Amino acid sequence: MRSAEAPVAYDEAQNLADHAKKEQFPLSLLLDVFQSVQRKGMRFLLVLTGLPTLFSQLVEARTYSERMFHSVFLRNLTKSESREAIVIPIANSRCPFSFTDESIEMIIEATAGYPYFIQFICREVFDIWLQGENRNIPLNEIIAKLDADFFSGRWAKVTDRQRDLLKIVARLDHCDSEFTVQEIVTASANQTAKSFTSSHVNQMLVALQDVGLVYKNRHGKYSFAVPLLAQFIQRQVQCDSDKEAEWQ
Repeated sequence: MRSAEAPVAYDEAQNLADHAKKEQFPLSLLLDVFQSVQRKGMRFLLVLTGLPTLFSQLVEARTYSERMFHSVFLRNLTKSESREAIVIPIANSRCPFSFTDESIEMIIEATAGYPYFIQFICREVFDIWLQGENRNIPLNEIIAKLDADFFSGRWAKVTDRQRDLLKIVARLDHCDSEFTVQEIVTASANQTAKSFTSSHVNQMLVALQDVGLVYKNRHGKYSFAVPLLAQFIQRQVQCDSDKEAEWQ
């Protein structure tokens, strides 16, 4: 009788990326260790979860790693699933607070069905309510806190010129799905005084992959690696515009 597999799970695994310039190879080391123990007959199951950049990092670390894993891409929740994610925990815990249908719809729209953002907003709302505040949902203030806690650190990693490119991408009609180099070049010619060439866009997208903001998908096109990043960028554009208007 074969022994059961012992699962080993690692969340946010995209942070394990190798860094050859720093001579740091945590992902390669992890893969080598598990390959070694499996060869010795030890039945360990390695489960890695993370942002979409994780897959390309695995392949870059070890070319054979694509054969080691079964890849599953988790998408955002449907509206009905999002509603359940909000309502069921409240019901199961017999919480004295509850959301109105209008509030639930507001949260679903703001989060686009991404579980982390649903969790973040709901937690912030309950913290406010537990302090005895009124039962309104100060969504703008909560989104501002989300920007500061989740997005701002990533935004700080990019240069001003890279931000210009990301702002162009965020204006594309299908920015939340995928985009191409040519679409960015074409849009830049119409939106900025200093447009981007194909070569320049390619170089910058590679750099943005390195900091985990975009990734090249299986169709050879690019996508944002961070959910709702386009909406954050659009808010930054509006904020910059408001500041310029104040100075005038």
